[in-house]
Amino acid sequence: MSFFVDGHLFLTTAVTLFVIIDPPGLLPVFLGLTTSLSPAKRKSAATRASLVALGIIAVFALFGQQILGYLHVSIPALQVAGGLLLLLIAFDMLMGKGDNPEIHKGVNVAIVTIGTPLMAGPGAIVATMLAVNRAPFPAGLLTVGLALIAVMILVWVFLWYAGVIRAVLRESGTILVSRVAGLLLAAIAVQMTADGVFGFIAAQG
Repeated sequence: MSFFVDGHLFLTTAVTLFVIIDPPGLLPVFLGLTTSLSPAKRKSAATRASLVALGIIAVFALFGQQILGYLHVSIPALQVAGGLLLLLIAFDMLMGKGDNPEIHKGVNVAIVTIGTPLMAGPGAIVATMLAVNRAPFPAGLLTVGLALIAVMILVWVFLWYAGVIRAVLRESGTILVSRVAGLLLAAIAVQMTADGVFGFIAAQG
C-alpha cells in the first residue's frame, strides 16, 4: 500500500479541473450574480462557493459511484438537471432580475449557483471520479485530493479579487458584464443540457 503522491496524476488532474472550472471565465458570471452584494459579502460568497465546490467534489470522489448507483441517477441526468437550473438563472440575469437584492434573500447564490453546478458541475465531478481510479488506493485518492485542493485555492483567489474588477468597471460596467454573463451562462446551460441528452442517446445505443 503506497502513500506516495503520483506527480503525473497530480498535474493532469489539476490541469483538467482548472480547465473545466475555468476561473477566468467564471469571473463575469460571479460578478453578475453578486452585483448587488457589498464587497465584504462578495468575498464571503467567494469563500463559501469555493468550500461548497470542494466539499461536493470531494464527496463524489469518495462515494460518487455508490451515490449515483443508489439513486439510479446517471451522469447525463446530472448534466441535464444542472443545465436546466443554470438556464433559469441565466434568464433572470438577462432580464435584469439578478440586479435586485431581493432575489438573494432565502437563496445563497454562492451555494446554489456558483458552488454548484457552475464549479462543482458534472464535468468536474466525473473528471475527479475518473482520476481517483487511475492509481491504487490510497495513493490515487491522496493525489487527487491534493490536486483538488490546489485548484480550489486558485479558484478562490480569482473570485476573492473579483471585487477589484467590480470597482474598476463601476455600476454601468457591472450591469453590462451581468448581461453578457447571462448570455454566456445561457450558452453554458444549453451546452450542458445538450451533452446530457447526447449522453442519454449514446447510453441507449
